[in-house]
Amino acid sequence: MQAAIQVDRIIKRFGSRAAVDQLSFDVQRGEVFALLGPNGAGKTTVVRMLVGIIRPDEGRIAVSLDQSTTSTLPPEQTGYLPEDRGLYREVPVLRTLIYFGQLRGLTAGEANRRAHEWLERMSLMDRKNERLDALSKGNQQRVQLITAVMHKPTLAILDEPFSGLDPLSQEFFLDLVQDLKAAGTTILLSAHQMDLVERAADRVLLMNRGREILAGSMSELRRHLDDRPRVRLTIEADGNTQAVREDADVEDVTVEEEEIHITLRPGASVPSFIARIVSLVPIRSIATEAPRLHEVFVRAVRNDDRKADS
Repeated sequence: MQAAIQVDRIIKRFGSRAAVDQLSFDVQRGEVFALLGPNGAGKTTVVRMLVGIIRPDEGRIAVSLDQSTTSTLPPEQTGYLPEDRGLYREVPVLRTLIYFGQLRGLTAGEANRRAHEWLERMSLMDRKNERLDALSKGNQQRVQLITAVMHKPTLAILDEPFSGLDPLSQEFFLDLVQDLKAAGTTILLSAHQMDLVERAADRVLLMNRGREILAGSMSELRRHLDDRPRVRLTIEADGNTQAVREDADVEDVTVEEEEIHITLRPGASVPSFIARIVSLVPIRSIATEAPRLHEVFVRAVRNDDRKADS
């Protein structure tokens, strides 16, 4: 099956600086594809080229959402949540949704029906006649997301959908991403919240300095970058973690309340480490764990920066 999006060696320059430099990737139909990178890596530039706000200076973008292939995204089949929110603040919520639904090809009646369905789902029905600027930032974000997906797009491009949201709202948006995928929507996601991306994405492309530095599924990224053993301990509230830190096989320790995330040196024996530590620290549970996306991200970017500096 042909990919929904194929990006082939695109370049975008601003003055003498290449914001995106020879970048290639594809997004398969029905998957959640995450575009990651530090600030200034070129992610938003890539998204803006995909949706046609700007054009690449070199390279090719091919879009195949149905039986045809084009160089631009068809509006009726595409949903776009921009990083910089762009709704009319003085317009009531329901009027805003109907207007954007019609822009995406819905009739006024169908836009009205779907707007009411989504407002009910988002717990915003009682706010439908209020101006957008009367809503909290989180609720404004919910309205913006409705405008991006109410026409049931084949492809949804979500640029920083979790930005500025509290943890409960982030979980709500993550559930929506998973619901969209279950309905068959292809999703390209750009975000900084690594724990949420790790739970949502099928594949990840990590950028730095406008280039790809790492790409693949989470298991592929972990194997490629870091195969050091990891252990997670849950300890008693009064447990002392000093013995863990001083163990000869321990390279790194992160403490989160009563959980300790431990990275051992390459080749270290997990059973031997556990046998030593259980007699020294009051432990409630023990589990091995894979590297988290945050660790993969930080290590890959630092390695790339060191190569560039040298």
